[in-house]
Amino acid sequence: MAEQETVRRDRRKTLGPVVLAGLAGGTLAAVGGSRPWAEAGSDGGAAALAGYAVSDAGEMPAATAAALVVLACWGVVLVTRRRVRRAVALLGAVAALGLVVAVVAGWSSTVEDVQAVYAGSGVEPDITRTAWYAASALGAVLTLVASVLAVRLAPAWPEMGSRYDAPAGGPAAPAKAMTPEDASNIELWKAMDEGHDPTA
Repeated sequence: MAEQETVRRDRRKTLGPVVLAGLAGGTLAAVGGSRPWAEAGSDGGAAALAGYAVSDAGEMPAATAAALVVLACWGVVLVTRRRVRRAVALLGAVAALGLVVAVVAGWSSTVEDVQAVYAGSGVEPDITRTAWYAASALGAVLTLVASVLAVRLAPAWPEMGSRYDAPAGGPAAPAKAMTPEDASNIELWKAMDEGHDPTA
């Protein structure tokens, strides 16, 4: 029994590190996904193509979208309890898996996007992957591992107190008697709502 209690306490201590790892990974992937993962090097004659539009080439919006879903799930995990928390953690793990898939697909698709920009120009730029790709890959792996841990450990994590819940449908508390001062204040507010100046 004492051993089970020790294991439960150890699992409760994982809340902070796991959530921080998930948030850090999701943020890193979201920022990295909004930056180019591939770009043309300056030594490939790209300077001669000043008129070509390359603003979105090499980016992977799907990775940013998946990372934002992961971040939203982490926010919900912090404020929910029991089965709902675990279900949201599972949804976050699925989104994190989608993020990993986007990173894997982006290895070749972003390079092809940049190549397509220069197609027919007669210039063959040297296309390289940027550090943002590595950052996004790191963030994707980090948040996937954290999300899987959350699915496993969430039931043992501490929960928000019930005082933050909406009132349940139990017996209503006795109404507080209204004082003359309260009634006077209500009349003043009503007058202002109707456009009258109560000080006139």
